[in-house]
Amino acid sequence: MQLKQQLIEIRRRIHQHPELGFEEFETAKLIEETLRKYGIETKRLAKTGVVGLLRGNGERTIALRADMDALPIQELNQVEYASKIPGKMHACGHDVHVTCLLGAAIVLSNRRNALRGNVKFIFQPAEEAPGGAKPMIEEGVLEDPKVDVIVGGHCWPGLPAGCIEVGEGPVMAAPDVLTLKIIGKGGHGAMPHTTVDAIAVAFQVGVALQQVVSRMSDPLDPVVLTIGSISGGTAPNVIAQEVLMKGSIRSLSPETHEKLPRIIEQVVKGVTSAYGATYEMDYYNLYPPTINDPKVAQMVLKAAEKALGPGKALWSRYPSMGGEDFSYFTQKIPGAFFRIGVSDPSKQRPSYPLHSPNFDVCEDAIPAAVSVLVQIVEDYLNQ
Repeated sequence: MQLKQQLIEIRRRIHQHPELGFEEFETAKLIEETLRKYGIETKRLAKTGVVGLLRGNGERTIALRADMDALPIQELNQVEYASKIPGKMHACGHDVHVTCLLGAAIVLSNRRNALRGNVKFIFQPAEEAPGGAKPMIEEGVLEDPKVDVIVGGHCWPGLPAGCIEVGEGPVMAAPDVLTLKIIGKGGHGAMPHTTVDAIAVAFQVGVALQQVVSRMSDPLDPVVLTIGSISGGTAPNVIAQEVLMKGSIRSLSPETHEKLPRIIEQVVKGVTSAYGATYEMDYYNLYPPTINDPKVAQMVLKAAEKALGPGKALWSRYPSMGGEDFSYFTQKIPGAFFRIGVSDPSKQRPSYPLHSPNFDVCEDAIPAAVSVLVQIVEDYLNQ
């Protein structure tokens, strides 16, 4: 009970002082101070990332990962621990992730003599963008000592606090970013025949791109294509010269992820040429799909069953089309990413989605997730 209250206080402190990607200096300082207090070695990587190392009595090493960054969102919650920083908020639960990992570090530090191996606690910056996992890997987070397996978790609205959910294979999508400029020939709104209307062409491109999902992709291999922003034109009687379109493309399989840019450009090229327009396209691969190793996923499930009791550890058969740069870790070593239930089990408090200005968690989720992380480490190192 004492540890639970200590962790809630840590979570609320982080929640009140959110920091965006690669700006998590105060969060990193809090993490370092807490880890050192419990005799855990610390090191900085990727500017604001923190790595804690707990040395046990063995050669194997397991890593636990939490992301640290907040979002540029104005919080609307009327709670005493609401964000004190205008326009910034922990709307994706990364404050909870950090707190749970610190909780696991505190518990395991008191059991280090019984651990037949090492534990790395990876506190990663900038998951929301531009991504902190890759630079941490490049700076050696998985080395010295070499990490054999990695586990991470994410808050999940709709799943009751005290429960976790895990699956195998693709569990989160690759979230790519499309920027597309349609270039026409501007002119007078009363003389469209002397122009190439970039807005009209952009409409056609937007409709045609949905065929990539409905007619050019395997329906059993999900793809989401969203055009979230269109801007162009200056006046009601002027035909636009250019239109800028921005969108998000999400896919689960590495094969589909690789071929989507070619298919999308094929469609854009065909539509624009048919109407006498041209285009400029930038397709940015943000993160690859997150793919859980089956053995590690089963290990997480069994550990959660021990830690939480019957009916609290769930096996998921449905991936999310959300993206996560935890995927870079699972490209390098076996790993698993699981869902942490954060909704009020009594349903007296409403559950808001991730990235909502009203997002909040039932804090009973924190000790539950800590117990799962501790059990995972002990099962892996002492099996």
